[in-house]
Amino acid sequence: MATIHPRPKALATDHFRPLDYLVFTAMLVISAFIGMYYAYKGVHKSHKDYLMGGRQLTCVPVALSLTASFMSAVTVLGTPAEVYRFGAMFGLFAFSYTLMVVITAEVFLPIYYRLQITSAYEYLELRFNRFVRLTGTSMFMILTILYTGIVIYTPSLALNQVTGFELWGSVIATGLVCTFYCTLGGLKAVVWTDVFQFSLMIAGFLTVIIRTAIIKGGVINVLNDAHQGGRLRIWDFNTSPMQRHTFWTLIVGGTFTWLGIYGVNQSQVQRYLACKTKVHAKLALYLNLVGLWIVLSSAVMSGLSMYSVYKDCDPLTMKLVKKPDQLMPYLVLDILGDFPGVPGLFVAGTYSGTLSTVSSSINALAAVTVEDIVKPHFKSLTDAQLAWISMAMNILFGGVCLIMAGLASFMGGLLQAALSIFGIVGGPLFGLFSLGILFPFGNAKGAFSGLLSGFVVGMWIGIGSHFYRPPPHRTMELAYSTAGCVKFNLTTTTQFTTLPTTPTPPRLHIHDNWYSMSYLYFSTMATLFTVVVGVIVSLSTGGLNQEVDRRLLFGKEELLSNYMFLKAKFGAPVEKIHPAEEESPE
Repeated sequence: MATIHPRPKALATDHFRPLDYLVFTAMLVISAFIGMYYAYKGVHKSHKDYLMGGRQLTCVPVALSLTASFMSAVTVLGTPAEVYRFGAMFGLFAFSYTLMVVITAEVFLPIYYRLQITSAYEYLELRFNRFVRLTGTSMFMILTILYTGIVIYTPSLALNQVTGFELWGSVIATGLVCTFYCTLGGLKAVVWTDVFQFSLMIAGFLTVIIRTAIIKGGVINVLNDAHQGGRLRIWDFNTSPMQRHTFWTLIVGGTFTWLGIYGVNQSQVQRYLACKTKVHAKLALYLNLVGLWIVLSSAVMSGLSMYSVYKDCDPLTMKLVKKPDQLMPYLVLDILGDFPGVPGLFVAGTYSGTLSTVSSSINALAAVTVEDIVKPHFKSLTDAQLAWISMAMNILFGGVCLIMAGLASFMGGLLQAALSIFGIVGGPLFGLFSLGILFPFGNAKGAFSGLLSGFVVGMWIGIGSHFYRPPPHRTMELAYSTAGCVKFNLTTTTQFTTLPTTPTPPRLHIHDNWYSMSYLYFSTMATLFTVVVGVIVSLSTGGLNQEVDRRLLFGKEELLSNYMFLKAKFGAPVEKIHPAEEESPE
């Protein structure tokens, strides 16, 4: 079994070659070409074709697009590092993905599809009022712009610091190419580039997994290394909400977190509604579940492969990398740097995650702007004029997201906080939609009060946890080793200066029992506060006396439609085998 010693950082950057840049450029060119193709097909002639794909998309490409949309470069770089540091328990997300898909497909999707809306936030006006709709739209827009800028900048910085890959060149190229194919090709271009980019993400993971298996003498040896290092400890049924990852935090907290994305986020809802039938929309969601499992298992296996390579010489401890999100590109250069073009394939796969997320965000921002802001105020606009306005909005938001990426470079340690805040805001929005769909007595006053309280609670926990980090016994980071490290003879020298130590401020009860809550429960708490406050205020302000259109509520129609589908599929054969006896007339 081969042994690998990490290369020093000074040598690592020498391994990104012209062929690697060529592979990355080819990915950008193909993505741009897809946008040009759909522009040639004339999708910009109709507002419905441009934003909704003519509502004629089929389940398979939509499923892959759903998977790729929120599997960004943060996932490609962050999940393997998470597994390397904390173990494969992260793989339990597979169960929360399942619960999330079932709830979305059977509760939320039928209502969206029945109303035939374009913006998810149209539902809020139909159910409550226009003010609640605009509040939801504004929250979505501000935080999507913030998140998209971070998604562009953060992986670019990590790759630049490890591989020497041009930082601002890649940032600008990513933003411009996204804007280009979103503007030209509309939703169809976004969906089909997502399909292409999903395949590149998986190819990047597979190169790492296969190469590591070859080096270590097989997958069994990789798993044995992970087992001996404690990385295969998965089942922990501790019910404490303060522990970072347990079975319950991953299942319960993970389900709420992802429902905030798949259940109510415009980027995802827009794709369901672009399917030609409700059956295709549901199938897209369930096929997307398979895609999520594939991405998750690939990322987890990449993290275990990373540990197998560095089990005796941790690059973080040796200061060969500065941050965990640099581990994955460092590993790629370490084990694949001698294969020209292969590191470029991984970088192309990483940026594919960025492109898919950014293009989905730009397209969704354009859709909500046109549907929620422009159309209600300019009702005389023709379909063609709306299509051109949508194109202009794509250009505008592409530029705004690039500017946000520039601002992200000055945010430093606030990057992780901003990502957490974006996840937290999904909780109140999910709670708002849940109040409207599940509680017939929910009214506009309750909806706004609940949304505001959920947002405040989510921000309180999220910001507090950023400034008062949970203690080590809550996070349970696993041990590393440097016993097998080889000292490199570098020309650089390091000077050490002894600095006076500052006393650590005492931690209060709230720091250890509120701010130390698992980050996966942030969204759960925000959702519950939104719903509970919304229910109390609605009941106190005459919610029981209002009349609500049954089309806006989850009820027996959805349950009966599922029952009739199962009966049609399985009931007929049973009736043939056991025919019902006819009753004799009296």
